[in-house]
Amino acid sequence: MRKAVVIGGTSGIGAGVAGVLAAEGWDVAVTGATDPEVARAAQDTGRTALRLDVTVQGQVDALFASFDRLDALVNCAGVLHRGEEYDIAVFERVIAVNLTGTMRICLAARPLLAESGGAIVNTASMLSYFGGPLVPAYSASKGGVAQLTKALAGRWAEDGIRVNAVAPGWIETEMTSGLRADPARTAAILGRTPQGRWGRPEEVGALVAWLVSDKARFVTGAIYPVDGGYSAM
Repeated sequence: MRKAVVIGGTSGIGAGVAGVLAAEGWDVAVTGATDPEVARAAQDTGRTALRLDVTVQGQVDALFASFDRLDALVNCAGVLHRGEEYDIAVFERVIAVNLTGTMRICLAARPLLAESGGAIVNTASMLSYFGGPLVPAYSASKGGVAQLTKALAGRWAEDGIRVNAVAPGWIETEMTSGLRADPARTAAILGRTPQGRWGRPEEVGALVAWLVSDKARFVTGAIYPVDGGYSAM
């Protein structure tokens, strides 16, 4: 059975990705940042769920040392602090998790993925393409994830590893719950979204599942928007 790990797979987009992969026959492990979310994910899904801080090298090394095989890595761990990211300490923390954490995970997974000829899918964002005035660190980190994805794809093709990214737009997750509760913000967001609705985590998961499958074996270094057309307007 093919083995996948979804970093940040205990909630939000990551949980949607993990659910789709499991439904398609993958053996899926997920990680989360806190003990309660890890315990909840294990209880609710029956999947292997592990606590992981992507900023701690020792934890990352131990995670991948515990696997004897890996066919797909999906990086979904991320943080956002709307309105607080002009504080340099907050800015550095967001970069450490979203960008440096993604690189740290990719480096640790590389040997296993090279053995299997596996695939990586990183999580960029629609803010990889344009800035978010309230989230400068998140915007910078996701722009960095997009370019990191391209760089790794070029370097690691020789190992047989494909590296792509998804760029979600406005998705129904806990991270967007405050915006969805605000009628004015919801109206503005949906008014610009051609499909006129919020996306669902499993819709991102469906694209990820294709990207890590053999059907996408000639696809690498690509960034795929999943935003209902928002970034096209």
